[in-house]
Amino acid sequence: MFMVLFRYISGDNHPRTKIAMTAPVISGTTIPMTAPVISGAGTMSFVMPEEHTRSTLPEPLDTAVTIREVPARTLAVIRFSGSADEQNVRKMTALLDFTLKKEGMTVIGTPFLMRYNSPWIPGFLRRNEVGIEILPG
Repeated sequence: MFMVLFRYISGDNHPRTKIAMTAPVISGTTIPMTAPVISGAGTMSFVMPEEHTRSTLPEPLDTAVTIREVPARTLAVIRFSGSADEQNVRKMTALLDFTLKKEGMTVIGTPFLMRYNSPWIPGFLRRNEVGIEILPG
């Protein structure tokens, strides 16, 4: 999925416009909160640069790429460094779930993984987050 989106921002669009890479790269899933969040499953999203609006983004040439605006929402997030492998993401997701239950927060979404660094950054220097939508308040 990453390469499909990377090709889009690299000019595989109409009118062949390059778009700057931004962070985070978001991997979504449709799994329940207590299951592991695995990068590459479900969906993957790139955050578009702030200067673009839905109407100014180039149209994708690949039908696997869709553009949608995500409305503002309240998220609970846990940050961690290192590898965003299945084991670490599962551990962080469980910790986030535990903390939200302990604090009496209401979860209304499914967990997703956010990665902030390029693949060339050493694992111990990487910033990652697991987030989930919650009811505000």
